[in-house]
Amino acid sequence: MTTATGVPGAGRGRTWGPVPEGLSARVPAEQRGPGRDRDSVRLLVSRGRAVSHHAFAELPRQLAAGDLLIVNTSATLAAAVDGLVGHARVVVHFSTRGDDGRWAVELREPDGAGTTRARAGGPAGTVVRLPGAVRLVLEEPLSPRGPRLWWARVAAGADVLGVLRRFGRPIRYSYTERDQPLSVYQTVFALPSEDGAGSAEMPSAARPFTARMVAELVSRGVQFAPVTLHTGVASAEAHEPPYPEPYAVPEASARLINAARAGGGRIVAVGTTAVRAVESAAGADGLVRAARGWTDLVVTPERGVRVVDGLLTGLHEPEASHLLMLEAVAGRAAVDLGYEAALAGRYLWHEFGDVHLILPEEAPHTERCASNSW
Repeated sequence: MTTATGVPGAGRGRTWGPVPEGLSARVPAEQRGPGRDRDSVRLLVSRGRAVSHHAFAELPRQLAAGDLLIVNTSATLAAAVDGLVGHARVVVHFSTRGDDGRWAVELREPDGAGTTRARAGGPAGTVVRLPGAVRLVLEEPLSPRGPRLWWARVAAGADVLGVLRRFGRPIRYSYTERDQPLSVYQTVFALPSEDGAGSAEMPSAARPFTARMVAELVSRGVQFAPVTLHTGVASAEAHEPPYPEPYAVPEASARLINAARAGGGRIVAVGTTAVRAVESAAGADGLVRAARGWTDLVVTPERGVRVVDGLLTGLHEPEASHLLMLEAVAGRAAVDLGYEAALAGRYLWHEFGDVHLILPEEAPHTERCASNSW
């Protein structure tokens, strides 16, 4: 079945949704009250069809020695820049840098409230004037699926990353309350890349982690395997599936993952980006090998997963293509039950919201906590 979003099966007959407007996380957790930190969010845990409610601080007790977390080290870019098309104001969202030096970009209109709304893309040859006397020219649509994203090129000698550093700000959507500094959008795992590349949008599943949490997990014998996937601009309105994105799985991480699997540990990806990266590097035999390049992998229940046993992720809207990945990991019934519980428990959605830990049903060695701390 293909829906209006173009995502096979997205939003198909769900038992829950839509998400009430009041459940959008409008500010980061640490700004919601005194004494709060990034980890002051809630943690919904699904083990098969069993659902329990926790504080994120309880995550170490949901895992066990020998388990391994795959984390995305991509840093977030200040990817939104104001520009002009003729006399019309636009906001350019710089999404992904191509191997030929062009950038995939999305043009949006200011909405008068500090955020943006969708705008028709193109046509080819459109010139966008950016700060610093930089000219950006739209050349061709990124995909035949639609004109939202365009390949664009800046005039010779111009440096897009320099423009982002001087004039850019983090991409912000209408459900948030105000602009935030770039540091708010960096995770504890973010590392600067040698070429300055990064993600247009934060790999947000990792946002609640703090250095203190990482240290506690390591002290309990949980391992970490870093990978990189630079995520582009999501479709805020149409929930399109992801398009090709650059990724890298280092040799050391591949060895860690394979060793953890061989030793009976659970492989838990932190975020859908980590799933895409590691599953792109996995062979049909389930072994992960060092790899880098571009991935167009869309994980669905039909494709399944070869490596990950579990997933820590944010909460997604009913039309989101990411839900098919969750179904590939846990099954449709478990996902629906988890989301029904999230709505009933008034969990918060989006990048500053609460998180959902999906684990295999059989977990006899994991310490369980049946109490609801919230």
